[in-house]
Amino acid sequence: MRFGFKTSPQGTTWDAMLAVWQAADGMDVFESGWTSDHFQALHGTDPATPRLEGWVTLAALAQATRRLRLGTLVTGVHHRHPAVLANMAATLDVVSGGRLELGIGAGWSQEESHAYGIALGTPRERSDRFEEACAVLASLLGPDSVTTFKGMYYELAGARCEPKPVQRPHPPLCIGGSGERRTLRTVARFAQHWNFDTGTPAEFRRAREVLRAHCERVGRDPAEIRLSAQVRLTGDPALTAAQAAEFAAEGADLAVVQLPLPYTPRVLEPLAVELAKVG
Repeated sequence: MRFGFKTSPQGTTWDAMLAVWQAADGMDVFESGWTSDHFQALHGTDPATPRLEGWVTLAALAQATRRLRLGTLVTGVHHRHPAVLANMAATLDVVSGGRLELGIGAGWSQEESHAYGIALGTPRERSDRFEEACAVLASLLGPDSVTTFKGMYYELAGARCEPKPVQRPHPPLCIGGSGERRTLRTVARFAQHWNFDTGTPAEFRRAREVLRAHCERVGRDPAEIRLSAQVRLTGDPALTAAQAAEFAAEGADLAVVQLPLPYTPRVLEPLAVELAKVG
């Protein structure tokens, strides 16, 4: 098993996040760093809580590190037109030297979407839009010189994305979510990495089996898709490592540890010691 960490840019400062990422960049046990992508504070937090924009933050972190792979868990595709997101992703992959993981999801926050005047839609509409967005991203970031696409939500006519990303055919599409009928089917069709956000190892196992069934139906080898799960550091690094080991036993390749606020690099070394026992 490999390990990453996650620092959501909410209720913190740039300096605090930077210190954590730069310290982790020097610890081989951490292969990747992740942030989240929203426009205002969520999860029951005071909406006046400061929140840094996810992709600008990620670009800055790419320049402040040399080794870590990096991505968002995850970007709701309704936040930005997928053609715009493709150009952002290609540029970030170039400036990071090919370290981007393109984390995407269908979107979920009605509160945030309403506040920003962004149409979220019904669950079915979100899923339909998400599949179209994945197709647009894969085409624009892939080897095709131009992309022409006509769907219900997106329409492109000879669109270009240059320069292409460093990673070929494109940066891994990391899809977050566990919806059995639509999300996991979309993972089977488009993703190179699936992230299980919250839940138990047993729930992860069930979702993994559903994903395998979708892969069989679309003719995809499930071994082509990396599996990851998020775990929380709540104060006891040994407990966090034990939780990661439970997901590893169910087939997870990567555990992403959500670090607690306030962010400080002091938590990394004891966490790294315990995680190394699992890996």
